[in-house]
Amino acid sequence: MLGGLLTEVSWHWVMFINVPIGLAVLLLGPRLLPEPRRHPARLDLIGAITSTIGIAALVYGLIRGASDGWVSAPTIALLAIGAGAFTAFLVVESRTSRPLVPMWLFTQRNRAGSYLNMLLIPAAMFAVFFFLTQFTQSVLGFSPLRAGLAFLPLAVAQYLAARTAPALLPRFGPKPVTVTGAGLIAAGSAWLTQVSSSTGYATGLLGPLLLFGLGVGLCFMPLNMMIVSGLPPEDTGIASGVLQAMQQVGGSVGLAVLVTVFAAFSDPQAGRSASASGTPAAGDEILVHGIAAAFTAGTVLAAVAVVVALFALRHGREA
Repeated sequence: MLGGLLTEVSWHWVMFINVPIGLAVLLLGPRLLPEPRRHPARLDLIGAITSTIGIAALVYGLIRGASDGWVSAPTIALLAIGAGAFTAFLVVESRTSRPLVPMWLFTQRNRAGSYLNMLLIPAAMFAVFFFLTQFTQSVLGFSPLRAGLAFLPLAVAQYLAARTAPALLPRFGPKPVTVTGAGLIAAGSAWLTQVSSSTGYATGLLGPLLLFGLGVGLCFMPLNMMIVSGLPPEDTGIASGVLQAMQQVGGSVGLAVLVTVFAAFSDPQAGRSASASGTPAAGDEILVHGIAAAFTAGTVLAAVAVVVALFALRHGREA
């Protein structure tokens, strides 16, 4: 909602608002946060550089592929750089004594499956946030503030589900709760594939937003728990750091993939031409067709997350 309010003034403020927040963290963090126990470590600079180059090249390559074509020289070069950087990253991480991402984190089945779902679920999440923002403003004609308010049911449902999850975990265990949450996300995404230029907020968007909020609220706590479960205190920091990285990488790469799908099934230039020629409905149909295709791709990602939760995760703790 704050994003919508700031955008009403100027979209630049969604960037400026981070400055006072960052300054507050810098000033209050040293005073309010206790100093943790230190452990011997060094910065894996090569791992940081290769992983950053790999992610940036992959995301940019996917976006350029959608706009310039998949056989264009820039697209091929960027995807090749991304693949090469990721290969170098894996080699470095497997050989260095202090890796940025220790490979042993992925040897335990529940943790590896949870990390994978921390890639897949944010990818589907970003699709809902990004494309529903386009839909509510471009098709429904919502203002930025009203579009922000449209997401309030999702936030409320997510809050209620997150408050309920701690009571469900001791009774049912993390796997059934994760499967249920991922299933709700997939159902909400599948519902959104039915959007059209005649879809209304109450009839076509409210239900999926509620399902999505409930699913995300149920998923994240058991996934976090399985990732850090059984680790000694000195390793929980790196496990949590990798978890945060998975979320950000999943969201970034997932959105790049879905934008590519959107571009393949829509022609924004044709939409603008149709609107300019006096047929805005035709322009809306072109835009909505691409959005529905992106939601279909998001549904596939959410469905894969359900499969991972069903077959990769175990009920009990494995040795």
